[in-house]
Amino acid sequence: MKMILLAAGKGKRLRPLTNDRPKCLVEIAGKTLLDWQITTARKCGISEIIVVKGYMAGSIQEDPSIKYYINDRYGVTNMVETLWCAENEFNDEIIISYADILYEERILNQLIQAPQDINIIVDKQWRTYWEQRFPDPVQDAESLKLNTDHSISEIGKKISDISEPDGQYIGLLKFGIGGVEAMKSLYQKTKNRSLLGEKPFGLDKAFDNLYMTDFLQGMIGAGYILHSVPIDRGWLEIDTVADYELACSIASKSDTCLSITG
Repeated sequence: MKMILLAAGKGKRLRPLTNDRPKCLVEIAGKTLLDWQITTARKCGISEIIVVKGYMAGSIQEDPSIKYYINDRYGVTNMVETLWCAENEFNDEIIISYADILYEERILNQLIQAPQDINIIVDKQWRTYWEQRFPDPVQDAESLKLNTDHSISEIGKKISDISEPDGQYIGLLKFGIGGVEAMKSLYQKTKNRSLLGEKPFGLDKAFDNLYMTDFLQGMIGAGYILHSVPIDRGWLEIDTVADYELACSIASKSDTCLSITG
């Protein structure tokens, strides 16, 4: 199994912490976000790790045991195109992780063990965390609706009420072999149509600017089944300075293990 870490973004909302470094090199509990993710992956038995760099790529000191790709167009593209910079790695099961999140080992192990073709980590106890992060959680939270079989029917849309989501997508997912093939097929079909002037998945945005949640919703619309892997906290997102300050207050380490108490 491979793990691809998406670390190309500028991290504008983390300035001034990202004035001189990419977001993934911000430190929490004595280590960078990237180092925490690599450590966690290796402790969970994942040895093949891929990092997609972009903003201030040269700041990321390369490890000979890790593969690196660069999204040279990081300033005008989004998550999906960053992922596709590592297309050469789409030949096995892959775990995909945003580089601005931290998670305990138990969460990654739970994802590794998920048996379906497409598996999405979903935090069922997200609401208290969002209330800690935002004066108005509704402004940042996104939709996530589950069917009775725990598959996802909707993801990544704006909400109007805090009670609407059944959980929150955290930016961590796994594609089995069948899921990888489905992802590649839908990507190519959608990109080809966009080159002919068709808006991707009926959205009012260019193909290059698709969020991962846009693509996942497109997979749902195309008939693919996205299975939720439920968790109850144990993770953090570091997207803003307020997130960083909160993370520093509730994340700690014991040896090389990350513990998240909030």
